[in-house]
This record gives sequence, structure tokens and C-alpha cells, in this order.
Amino acid sequence: MLSRRHFFNASLGASVAFAGWPSWAAPSEDIAALLRTGGVVAAFRHALAPGTFDPPEFRLGVCSTQRNLSDEGREQARRTGEWFKARQLQPSRVLSSPWCRCVDTATLAFGATEVWPALGSPVGNSETTGAAHLRELRRSLVTASAQPGRFQVWVTHMFVLSELVQVDSSSGQVLILRADARGNPQVLASATSLA
Repeated sequence: MLSRRHFFNASLGASVAFAGWPSWAAPSEDIAALLRTGGVVAAFRHALAPGTFDPPEFRLGVCSTQRNLSDEGREQARRTGEWFKARQLQPSRVLSSPWCRCVDTATLAFGATEVWPALGSPVGNSETTGAAHLRELRRSLVTASAQPGRFQVWVTHMFVLSELVQVDSSSGQVLILRADARGNPQVLASATSLA
């Protein structure tokens, strides 16, 4: 049975800043139970990629121009995948930002992944594009939340998660998301590491 801490923020909309971070940090087996129940998205910040931002000359699709996963980050992504396999948890979809550090995290952890521009970092995009992507993410979360017994994995950036649910995240951290009755994103649980 899931403890009440998982649903601490269930009635809070995405516009509320979550000052009570530890109250919804969850043991990994409780997160596994939420995933088995389904109707959620496991939203990951990409694994460890030291530094901040990309070099000024970065280009999507050219990994050598971007900030990439370190060896530790690659191992972190593999361990995440092992955690899912050990519990026989299979996402219905694995979606990734087009940035190489996100694609690599998703691929190392889950194998095949779909690139989804809506999960991309807002750096370099206009506010209109960022707002359009957030609307797309919210609509997709509503759809995923209506699928009991199934869950999706999204691999994205700190900035995207912060805009979506108003919390900061660390490298490799997972937030278990569901849309509430009004379609607002809510965080059910979080873990800094599943491994």
C-alpha cells in the first residue's frame, strides 16, 4: 500500500512552489508501486553531464558541440535501466529531449527512445515556443494520466521540469507526475536515485 506522503501534493496545482521537498521524496519501492499502478509519467532530468549550459556554438544533432554525459553519468543511466529491469517495469513510451545528454540517458537506460522537441531545453527558443511546448507537455500528461496500468518515461532538462512543476531537480532525478482533475501537473513522488 502506498503511504500518504506520496499524495501530499495531490491537491496542489503546478503553480505552487513545493517547499516541502522531503515530504514527497519516496523510497524506490514506493515509486515502483506508483509505476505499476500506472497513469503516471516518470520524468527524469538527464544523467550527470558536468558543467552548465552548452557551448555557444552548440548544434542539435552534433553531440561533439554539446555538453555531454560524463562516464559517471553514463553509469548512472545504466543503473537506472537496471532498476527498471530488475522490477520488470516496462514503460509504454520513452520520450527524450533532442539534446544528446538526454537521448544518451534514455538510450542507455531504456534502449529505443523517441525524440520529442517539447522536452527540449528552452535555451535558444522564444517564449512563444517555450509556452507552446509547455502546453504540449501538459496535454500529453493528461493523456498519460488516463492510462491505468501504463506509464511513460520522459527524459528532459532541469529548466523544463522547473517550468512544468516549479521544482528544481538534480542530475538523474526522477519526478513521478500525474495530471490532476483540472489538468494541472502534480508531483506524486520523487527520488534522487533509483539505483
